[in-house]
Amino acid sequence: MTERTRPVRIEFCVTEQERQIIQSKMAQLGTKNIGAYLRKMAIDGYIIKVDYTQQKKLAASVSRAASNINQICRRINSTGHLYAEDVADLKERQAEIWSLLKEAQRKEL
Repeated sequence: MTERTRPVRIEFCVTEQERQIIQSKMAQLGTKNIGAYLRKMAIDGYIIKVDYTQQKKLAASVSRAASNINQICRRINSTGHLYAEDVADLKERQAEIWSLLKEAQRKEL
């Protein structure tokens, strides 16, 4: 008998549900050889882990700014006056949003 090109054997166990998931993914790729598929995924496959902390901070900051704008608009509509503190607060929120956007852009570059 000729020597195998892959003489080292690696085995692992899966549940029936995991096996069905593997077979489903194989079907999506159009492959029928489970050994080739698992070997390819073990060597070339990758896991994507996305960190959404920056996006969450930005969304919270935008939400706070929108809330402040709504409160200021209600106050203007009821009193007819625009206060300097309101403008300063809006500028502060805008600076916070810009800061978060710049930080996110730095991380991407």
